[in-house]
Amino acid sequence: MDDEGSAPLFSELESTDLASRIADQVLKAIGDGRLRPGEKVGEARLARELGTSRAPVREALRLLESQGLIVTHPRRGFFVHAYDADELDDIYDLRECLELHAAGAAVARMTDADFDRLARQVELMKTLGHSGQLKEQVEQDYAFHRMLCVMGGNMRIVRMFDQIALQLRAGIALLGRVYDDPREIARSHDPLIDALRARDAERLKVELREHLEDARIHVVQLYRGDGE
Repeated sequence: MDDEGSAPLFSELESTDLASRIADQVLKAIGDGRLRPGEKVGEARLARELGTSRAPVREALRLLESQGLIVTHPRRGFFVHAYDADELDDIYDLRECLELHAAGAAVARMTDADFDRLARQVELMKTLGHSGQLKEQVEQDYAFHRMLCVMGGNMRIVRMFDQIALQLRAGIALLGRVYDDPREIARSHDPLIDALRARDAERLKVELREHLEDARIHVVQLYRGDGE
């Protein structure tokens, strides 16, 4: 991150609401793997590439620190939080609580158009899996689950989902490829679509719990080295 000769990671910003816009750029870099867990986030380089002073950069990084995505080491600076297996396990636990609650409400509120959007999303994931576009497929996977949370009607849950999704993406970025067959990610959503089509809230919760538990076990085992 402090290498003067490397290609810029960020695009120069205008002066409006700099701290939040800087935070958004750093979040994007974490989410897509350009900033890796444990990597130093150099204030000077970040300010230079974004065309701003270090003050709003520091404010942005403090904001991300409060969200658990950045950590500070005295006399060393800011670093991307390097999650361990136990932290990811806890995050998945929280995600399960949020999504199960949202899913039950979503079934009661879901229109035919809503269901069609969810079904199309899974088909998109299958297309991306078949063509090997893993990074985009993972993004569309999170988009599917976010859509389900939005349909539940509680925007506090949606905001919490957004935060933990960023934390999971940051943690999983260290693993690289999580599934050997990217088509498996898309296929694992078929039981959810079947339950949604039947508008069966209890069945959806059962299938969603199993879906999220499978993901949790897989990722946590990989982090602990048990999946090799």
